[in-house]
Amino acid sequence: MYERPNGRTIRTNRSHVQTAHGLTTTESTVTFHGQAHSTLFFADRPQRVVGHIHTNKFVSDWGEGDNSFAEDPPNAVLSFLEEGDAVPEEVTMVIRDPQLTENTLTYTVEVLDGTLPAKAGPSTLFIDPFGRPLSPVSAAGMNRRDRRRDRRF
Repeated sequence: MYERPNGRTIRTNRSHVQTAHGLTTTESTVTFHGQAHSTLFFADRPQRVVGHIHTNKFVSDWGEGDNSFAEDPPNAVLSFLEEGDAVPEEVTMVIRDPQLTENTLTYTVEVLDGTLPAKAGPSTLFIDPFGRPLSPVSAAGMNRRDRRRDRRF
């Protein structure tokens, strides 16, 4: 949902983007350090909405509504730079249970493709829309579509 400045609410399939100065990981978690205080969102046709919400609102809304992220955890693509990298690397994963503190944002993760680094520098998390984690046009959906095709042949 998106509330326009005129107070009218419209339904959109929004993707979200979160950024941080760095990250650390374990086998089942990703912790962002120095994360931005706001989470960018955008939606393509028909509404073409762009905006941002405070990250603590994004986290508090995680379980709200039908088909919430708590009920149907989203896929996400993590893009990051390790020291010496010229080109960002990426990992496709399912993210769950966000935990926000003043200085960190931690997700429980299930890696679908790629390898998490123990530590990395600047990072961006591209989160699929609510209720559309398998969409073939989503960031994670495109990678998954390619893997399914590889298995068929």
